[in-house]
Amino acid sequence: MEINGFLHPAVAFIALAMALPFFRGQHWKWLLLVPPIIAIAVVFTATMGSFGVIPYLGNTLILGRVDKLSLVFANVFAIQSLIGMIYAFHLKDKAHHASAALYVAGAFGCVFAGDYLTLFIFWELMAVASTFLIWLHRTKTSSAAGYRYFLFHMLGGLFLLGGLLLRYHEIGTFAFLPVDPSAVQYYDWLILIGFCVNAAVVPLHAWLPDAYPEATIPGAVFMCAFTTKTAVYVLARGFSGVYVLAIAGTFMAVYGVLYASMENNARRILSYHIVSQVGYMVAGIGIGTALCLNGAIAHAYAHILYKGLLFMSVGTILFAVGTADLDKLGGLVGKLPWLVILYMVGAVSISGMPFFNGFISKTMTITGAAESHNTLIAIGLEIAAVGTFLSVGIKLPYFAFFHKPAKTELKLNPIPKNMYVAMAIAATLCFAQGVYPQMLYSLLPFPVEYTPYTPWHLLQSAMLLAFTGAGFWIMRKVIVPHHGRNLDFDKLYRWIGNTGIKVVCRPVAWVDSVWTTVYRVIGLRALMDFADGSSWFDRKGIDTVVDGTAYTVRNIGRTGAKIQTGRIQDYLGMAVFFALCIYGLVWYFG
Repeated sequence: MEINGFLHPAVAFIALAMALPFFRGQHWKWLLLVPPIIAIAVVFTATMGSFGVIPYLGNTLILGRVDKLSLVFANVFAIQSLIGMIYAFHLKDKAHHASAALYVAGAFGCVFAGDYLTLFIFWELMAVASTFLIWLHRTKTSSAAGYRYFLFHMLGGLFLLGGLLLRYHEIGTFAFLPVDPSAVQYYDWLILIGFCVNAAVVPLHAWLPDAYPEATIPGAVFMCAFTTKTAVYVLARGFSGVYVLAIAGTFMAVYGVLYASMENNARRILSYHIVSQVGYMVAGIGIGTALCLNGAIAHAYAHILYKGLLFMSVGTILFAVGTADLDKLGGLVGKLPWLVILYMVGAVSISGMPFFNGFISKTMTITGAAESHNTLIAIGLEIAAVGTFLSVGIKLPYFAFFHKPAKTELKLNPIPKNMYVAMAIAATLCFAQGVYPQMLYSLLPFPVEYTPYTPWHLLQSAMLLAFTGAGFWIMRKVIVPHHGRNLDFDKLYRWIGNTGIKVVCRPVAWVDSVWTTVYRVIGLRALMDFADGSSWFDRKGIDTVVDGTAYTVRNIGRTGAKIQTGRIQDYLGMAVFFALCIYGLVWYFG
């Protein structure tokens, strides 16, 4: 659907999802590439302005608000959707492709939404569609994780809905406009909480490391790119300069790498690093300077590419070997050399190594924090950078690829070529943006006054990476991964759930048990006595009246039939008899 000269990218993805069930054979797979190509074409040719403006109940809904902020996110969403579709090309599950298409459509709808009502509709579309990407893994664990994921996002959606309705009641508009950091209202806080759920702000983050490792292999690639980054977009759009986000983001950055360093499952390690890396973005948005905002947005763009590459690489390991647990892996460098190279591109990118895109974005945010005199925040982000390189850049590849496996030799399943193609595209972009930063900087909403390749930045990065690597090598035999799972804030949620069972469910169950006993002893006996009385009344009362009436009518009919003899003399005799009877009655009563 073209709205006033703007073809909304979400339309193509929704059309694909609706059409997929009707296709047969295998040629339909090529249609998976059509919506991303359309989206890329639209994003690179779009003009600034508001499109799809719809009057609604005295308000104005805007389906297509196109400006530099929305375009930079739409740009990377379009590219990553193409990479994701290529990566999932070998799948025959139409339900998965339809869910992924609707999920991407929701992300585009949020990015271009100019009002809260439109944003909410697409926000919930993302939540529902992404839940199916978890459930379609079709395991007992994924079913439970998907259910918890859905509950979390419905909770976030309720906060968002409550905030936008209260906001409408107070100011009479659904327009999605920036909040004044010095005058945040109560309804703005509700909206902010809804956004923070999707941004995985600690302690609202537990759904992410719980659900992403249980999603389908391509599903996790889509999910790592869109949900949290859509939340980053709406935070940048609406809550720039709200300083509490700077504190929360710094805590996220450190907290995420702390738990990632303790994890054994590779996909859970990467999931915790989403929490950490989004922390950089949230912190930059909270500080709110032009440099920090540019850094947060640039880091969101870079993160989508390198985190997608990392999830694709680990997903390929899971596809080939059947497990992503580090204690069960090792020795893959000789068997999957190309996969090792592609993974390491993503690993050094997320670690902020020079000549890769993580370096040109992460250092911008840290520099912005330091220049705005937020020294503690800058230090916290630097500490998180150390943990990132330690866990994703060294620990994960060492134990997955280079460390000798402790058990029998691993058997590998053949890896589809489309998975390598998708990873190669992402790796190329990570390197190209690192070498030529202007590819990314030209897309940012504010003029860029930052040079990443200065002697100090290069020296700082080299020292950080070198000392982290040396520390790992010394401690490599101590930090060997062990089978197990860290629950972090899941412990709190499970305690709340168990307490709820004890406080609410068990008393209700006791009341139900007592009521059942009372009913069985008293109520059921009374019911049986009532049934016996009803049966007696039916036999003695109703049946007697009904049956007696029927017998009477039958006897009258039989008598009448006997009287109807057909002889004239009988009829004359009866007439004389009735006449005498009537005469006798008249004589008697007269």
